[in-house]
Amino acid sequence: MENVVGTRVEGWVVSRGAAPPQVEPWGWTIDMGQAGHVTRHVLAATGDAVEEAAVREVADAVTGTGVWLKVFADPARVGGRLGEGWWTDPEPGHLMTFRVPDRAPAAPEVPEGFRLRVWTRAGVTRVLLAAPDGALAARGQLAVTGETAVVDQMETAPAHRRKGLGSRVMAVLHRTAAEQGARTAVLAGTPAGRALYEHLG
Repeated sequence: MENVVGTRVEGWVVSRGAAPPQVEPWGWTIDMGQAGHVTRHVLAATGDAVEEAAVREVADAVTGTGVWLKVFADPARVGGRLGEGWWTDPEPGHLMTFRVPDRAPAAPEVPEGFRLRVWTRAGVTRVLLAAPDGALAARGQLAVTGETAVVDQMETAPAHRRKGLGSRVMAVLHRTAAEQGARTAVLAGTPAGRALYEHLG
């Protein structure tokens, strides 16, 4: 799983426009350069392989605000290893992969009145599905690095959930990944996102 985390980091920094990751003994440090997200530390180990010493080493070295720590393990298990001042997201995340088929799937049909916009800039493809009133209905983006595509920033507006719009955005991203020669896609998601991705196979 460490390789999956590494490939996700590689594509994620492209997707977010972050600084190139610095390799650390325990994983990577990524500079983001934003007030609320200055730096992100990502541990390479996952699940039960996450060592308490590594979590404490990173957490204890942080004294400023705006520093994030990404650990692919049970939050209840990791949270107890953090010192004061750390906040742990109570909603679990899921790291997933899927094989990208050789042939791109058919382009999805856009619901009547909605507007689909797809553009690529600086190696990142973004998909916007706007509602008839112009508001955001669903969105997502994709960065392909070599044979790996990283799906990122998937979102469906609360008023437009359970209408299949997230599936349409994913279909466009899936098609883009196939067209750009990706063989594997990596994504991290919430429980709701995991349900969508499992529904899509």
